[in-house]
Amino acid sequence: MLQWNEYIKIFVAVMVIVDPLGAIPLFLGLTSNHSDSDRRRIAWVASLAMAIILIISCLLGDRILHFFGISMASFRVAGGILLLFLGIAMMHARQSSSKHTPEEDREAENKESIAVVPLALPLLAGPGAISLMIIYAQDAPGWGHRGILIGSSIFAALLIYFTLLFSIRLSRVFGQTGINIVSRVMGLILTAISIEFITSGLLEIFPGWGI
Repeated sequence: MLQWNEYIKIFVAVMVIVDPLGAIPLFLGLTSNHSDSDRRRIAWVASLAMAIILIISCLLGDRILHFFGISMASFRVAGGILLLFLGIAMMHARQSSSKHTPEEDREAENKESIAVVPLALPLLAGPGAISLMIIYAQDAPGWGHRGILIGSSIFAALLIYFTLLFSIRLSRVFGQTGINIVSRVMGLILTAISIEFITSGLLEIFPGWGI
């Protein structure tokens, strides 16, 4: 098990990469023609799907890497680079194309259900969030550590649900400027976390660099 301050950092990282406020504009845009009951259903399904994706990543991520013969050190570097790009995009108050693309948004407008794609995947539980869970799952052995990660995923899903549920009110309270400010701060935190991943991965690959 890690120390409590390490788990606080993990919890903050999960909240940052999910970015509940940053999901509001896209959610409102994709559900503009839906009723309130449809929006509640979409918010619930998207949150549940996000939690399932993150939990699966936490439990099976190491087996997937082992199957493809990818070392954890290499994955840390690759995941760190991906998170770095996401963080830079957030600091510019824009969504990274790794989370969603305009083509996916246009396709989603014609779908009866948009909860799983593109909301849950790749917007909420995209490549960055999946990489984050896989990397943190390897930081300590035992079910206690992974239980905390699963709990963080469930809490993040609940936060996403209530954020999307009250998205109209929140968008009025924060406004686009407020949402952009929060996204920039979260982007800065995510960028710092990504540098830690890249550095630790490189030190595992090239241990002589730490001398």
